[in-house]
Amino acid sequence: MTETVTAPETTESVAEFAARARAWLAENMPRIDPDNPPFSVRADQQSWDRAKELQQRLYAGGFAGICFPREYGGLGLDFAYQKAFNDECRCYEMPLILNTPSFTICAATILDVGSEQQKRDRISAAIRGDEILVQLLSEPSGGSDLAGVITRADRKDDKWIINGAKTWSTSAFAGDYGLMLARTDWTVPKHQGLTMFLVPLNAPGITMRRIKEVNGNEEFCEEFFDGLELGDDAVVGDVNDGWTVASRQLHHERRAVGGGSEFASGTGAENANEMPPDHVRLAELTGQGDDARVQDLAGRALVRRLVKKQLIDHVGAAIANGSLPPNAGTLIRLFHAETTELEVDTALAIAGTAGVVDEGGELAGMLDIGVRYLSRQTGSLGGGSSEMARNVIGERVLGFPREFAADRGVPFNEVKRGRS
Repeated sequence: MTETVTAPETTESVAEFAARARAWLAENMPRIDPDNPPFSVRADQQSWDRAKELQQRLYAGGFAGICFPREYGGLGLDFAYQKAFNDECRCYEMPLILNTPSFTICAATILDVGSEQQKRDRISAAIRGDEILVQLLSEPSGGSDLAGVITRADRKDDKWIINGAKTWSTSAFAGDYGLMLARTDWTVPKHQGLTMFLVPLNAPGITMRRIKEVNGNEEFCEEFFDGLELGDDAVVGDVNDGWTVASRQLHHERRAVGGGSEFASGTGAENANEMPPDHVRLAELTGQGDDARVQDLAGRALVRRLVKKQLIDHVGAAIANGSLPPNAGTLIRLFHAETTELEVDTALAIAGTAGVVDEGGELAGMLDIGVRYLSRQTGSLGGGSSEMARNVIGERVLGFPREFAADRGVPFNEVKRGRS
């Protein structure tokens, strides 16, 4: 196993750190053309291999894991240093696809609730660029009810035997380890009988398949567990306390989806489908640059984009100083989803038929807008649906009464499921 070197403590100011990063990036990272940047395609293994290579460069240069503790391979610095680095690296190729879910969700969760050995092994390996961490949460019959998982983990001698299935696992084909929620006690209410496991994805007993989406993408996977054996060292947190771990994981996911995590290294779009549409150029190409209605549509989308950035800063600062609870990160997640939908809807409204029919010339490039429209709803599903997000905001941020749930307090083996 590659040894993780503990980074020395720094006495640099943020400005000094930024200056050193600026010089190092110029000498060590590939510069990109801002008008034609390279994009990572999450469905392609070569994109993940390239990301690992770039992450290894960052680690060797002393700019990896800026906000992770030094004892786990990071630099142990506060968010101001990461923001400064993000500003400096905008013109360079970065391993952005490693941010989510590897760093901002999985590594962050392990940092919160993992064992000391899990932190030293898995977080360090991710920061070095040796391993990728993914999530194994959703199930074929589960929808947004994460606590209703039926993948089971049964104790046999000194092993846990896992049987069941997961689905919609983001980029699991590229992962080395996955955080998997399973049911370990069926005789208690659903939230109380869960355990989180850290699963090596090359272990016997796991069959993985790619899922093809309506837009042709194959980023997501489904996994089938048939007699997978895990030891006690795979348990994250405590047995039957997996909901505590999952809650922290969802907290980090909602912050990450909205772009508010301190553990993200670099900012910007991972691929063309993540780039904000250029509404002004769309209007000009379609001869609508002087149309007041189109200007209003474009202006509304641009303002929303600016408000999103300000919301991220505001909510992040409020959570840090305690004036808002950690669940307030869901505000970012919800606003991000609604902003993405508005931006894509606006782009298609401006592009018109050019967004769905090849009209030739410069307008031919607008077909991408139509394809993006097919998957515009993904932002409203990641990290739980937007409806779930509104529940979290209402109940856990605003203090509204919880809505009725027929299975609350009922042993899980007595809960009616499916057509029963």
